Amino acid sequence: MDTIKIMIDGHEVEVAKGTTVLEAARQQGVDIPSLCYLQSINHSSSCRVCVVEVGPRLIASCTLIAEEGMKIQTNTRKVREARKASVELLLSDHNQECLSCSRSGGCELQDVSRTLNIRKVTYTGEKSSQEKDLASPAIVRDASKCILCGRCVGACGTMQTVGAIGFAKRGFDTVISTAFGRPLAESTCVNCGQCIMACPVGALSERENIEEVWNELADPGKYVVVQTAPAVRVALGEEFGLPVGTRVTGKMVAALRRLGFDKVFDANFGADLTIMEEGTELLSRLSSGENLPLMTSCCPGWVKFIEHNFPDRLNNLSTCKSPHEMEGAIVKAFFAGKIGIDPKNIVVVSIMPCTAKKFEGAREELSREGLQDVDWVLTTRELASMIKEAGIDFANLKDEAFDNPIGQGSGAAVIFGATGGVAEAALRTVFEITSGQELATVEYTAVRGMDGIKENVIELPNGRKIRTAVVHGLGNARRLMEAMELGEKSYEFIEVMACPGGCIAGGGQPILNAGASSRIDIKAERAKAIYTEDEAQTVRKSHNNPFIKALYEEFLGEPNGHLAHELLHTHYMARSKV
Repeated sequence: MDTIKIMIDGHEVEVAKGTTVLEAARQQGVDIPSLCYLQSINHSSSCRVCVVEVGPRLIASCTLIAEEGMKIQTNTRKVREARKASVELLLSDHNQECLSCSRSGGCELQDVSRTLNIRKVTYTGEKSSQEKDLASPAIVRDASKCILCGRCVGACGTMQTVGAIGFAKRGFDTVISTAFGRPLAESTCVNCGQCIMACPVGALSERENIEEVWNELADPGKYVVVQTAPAVRVALGEEFGLPVGTRVTGKMVAALRRLGFDKVFDANFGADLTIMEEGTELLSRLSSGENLPLMTSCCPGWVKFIEHNFPDRLNNLSTCKSPHEMEGAIVKAFFAGKIGIDPKNIVVVSIMPCTAKKFEGAREELSREGLQDVDWVLTTRELASMIKEAGIDFANLKDEAFDNPIGQGSGAAVIFGATGGVAEAALRTVFEITSGQELATVEYTAVRGMDGIKENVIELPNGRKIRTAVVHGLGNARRLMEAMELGEKSYEFIEVMACPGGCIAGGGQPILNAGASSRIDIKAERAKAIYTEDEAQTVRKSHNNPFIKALYEEFLGEPNGHLAHELLHTHYMARSKV
């Protein structure tokens, strides 16, 4: 590796060639503040908060490439005054309702203001006037808090290639807008929430449903059940000061009971159900040769991306509902009968790492007899807010177990939370169904890891080869789809997750500021916890889950049978590309 030597605040340091001054300084323990910079997503140097002095000039360090012999000053009066002026200008046009903001206490603008010892707003004058965009069931936009850093634009356009938002107008009138200024709900937005994760302030947030859930819990005529996705249990602890990747499954269950839910179920049960249906669907398509490749449909952001961008491929999507929607349908069709309660009086709440699940939960296609399969979706962040509001000492809770019969999931279901997990879970079941033999080892490590596109060929016992692709991040998904359109790639099975890293880094997960994200591999730590939980399970294959077996024997009949199709499968629609 080629290196160069530079001077930072009078100290000679050696860094890799091509390193930015910001990165070089941080490697040496000098924490230069920044706002617009977001590693691998946005390098615009627009906020001017990270300026350093190089000779007589002030230059933004996030885009300044270090050169041999360069002398850099990060802490002169000139630097400090320039940084303060930039932040004070941002504050002069910023909605400062900090106490009621969703990002209060976790706002990067607050952090930078505190770091720079800003105690008053020097500049006063006209403020831009913007209305909130509340049309989306998943994401709220509050332009009065926007600092025009462009990080959301980078996440949506560069990383996800969705391009639902971008810069519009000029000068003081500049805004982040959708095409033609329409509400986000009328755009090509797929509700993945990666813009929320990128935003340093509270200009973007999930559409909260906390109050609605409190109301359901307070209604004596309602029987309220909750289900939690696998990615939630490896991230929720971060909201209570626990290290990234800490598994808090038992504490989470205990907290949900204390919030007042009548039953606490595990969405892993729905994931096992998905594998039974999707695995059987794959075998059927392999046999007929029709509608291949089979593409997973667990991720609602990916499904909406296909609807907008590749509608001619809708027949390739699995007809399976996502796991929490399957579980919601089973709760209202099967569990309701078991306990003798009218499904109209059962409320299903899903705790998800995902904002797109809010949009999914409201889809007309995911309802039966006028009842939605899932009534409310809360993000991991919203659940943490409820636990705090209830005064629950989360870190000191004793572990409790999920309720059965819909609270037991396999290890295969747990790994749905990480990229490659759905494919691995499906392969565990498909291999054993086709062979009639038990796998010696259940880990398909070829589909694991954080490469954007992972390709592999799996050979079944009957000699059939399944060419698989595992993709995470919609930018990678677009590249794969375009390669297929050109005939450059061909597969039988494709797993796609909209968010980079999969659900573990979903748009509803705890937000770490840009500085912390650059120091900690959040996706790797959460994924490690997911696989550790899988290894700890007694049952590690979906078809071996005794409660899944009992459900088919007692109620559903067989995978992909008539009742299973009525309850657990759906269809999708083409949507506008603009």
